[in-house]
Amino acid sequence: MDYRKFLGKEEVLVLPYFGGTTVDAPSRRLRLPQGATLEPGWRRFRVAGRVATPGEATEPEGLDGLPAVRGHLVGVRLVQGGASAEQVFFTPEEEPPLLAPCRARRWHSGELCFQALDFEGEAEESARRSLEEGRSLQGVKGISASLRAAFGMAVLEAASRELGIPVSGREGEAHTLAIAERGRDAAVELLGRLDAERREHERALAERRRRADMRLAAAQAEDERARRAEALRRVGPRAGHLAAQRAEEALDAAGARLLASRTLGEGRMEVTFSFMNERFISVADMATLQVLDAGICLSGSDREVTLESLPSVIREAIETRRLNITRR
Repeated sequence: MDYRKFLGKEEVLVLPYFGGTTVDAPSRRLRLPQGATLEPGWRRFRVAGRVATPGEATEPEGLDGLPAVRGHLVGVRLVQGGASAEQVFFTPEEEPPLLAPCRARRWHSGELCFQALDFEGEAEESARRSLEEGRSLQGVKGISASLRAAFGMAVLEAASRELGIPVSGREGEAHTLAIAERGRDAAVELLGRLDAERREHERALAERRRRADMRLAAAQAEDERARRAEALRRVGPRAGHLAAQRAEEALDAAGARLLASRTLGEGRMEVTFSFMNERFISVADMATLQVLDAGICLSGSDREVTLESLPSVIREAIETRRLNITRR
């Protein structure tokens, strides 16, 4: 499309506004002026180039030549014979009856615009009675495909509100016919499955975040270890003394008492300390005081603690009667 031919030309168009920063004419997408705010609906727009300046609200125009879409309404969703459920825009201010037959037109950008309510028959009234009485449509005669799907969507939405489990039209549309046939039980089963899958997804995301945080913390600890190791290297023979001093301060802050310490090489140190009237021996990193071997059974999680946090872990093991000393 060569938009240069529109430059300098100004016209007035009646167009639907669905939200956002643009509005769609039959042949092109137009921008709203920066900062423009307006409610969705039909409006007159003054179009200059590719900018559409909104004017007053008005009645719809140009719908008759657009593809017609028929179905039954459930709230603002138009449920069609193939069980698809799409939002229909600009429904009347007076809310149409549930399961009302409706005709909409598909705008050039794909949205459905309300056009009119169609005449009802006995089938709609029978479906509403079944819905009010909590029955399914099993065995009910004369129910069209779109009405059957809309009934299933209405049952699903009612169960969604009752259980507090949100569901969208696209999530539910593949199941509406089965729900119409079986009733509320089928809706509850679907919502339960969706809820379980969402919880599992959140659990997996939380686990991935936890692992990412652990990797970041490990990387930061390694950087800190390297920095402290370099500082210890510079002080030479005093490195062991400084590490023992820091270990004593960390244990003392946690309520433990350092009994002895010795260097083991490769940046490691062994510390012997008392806590809750018991003697423990642990191996830690001299630079960071990260525990390498707690001296008690931690199921391989030794490196997740430091000398400062180790006493609280020991306390929990004692109180839960799960203490298992591995170094003596």
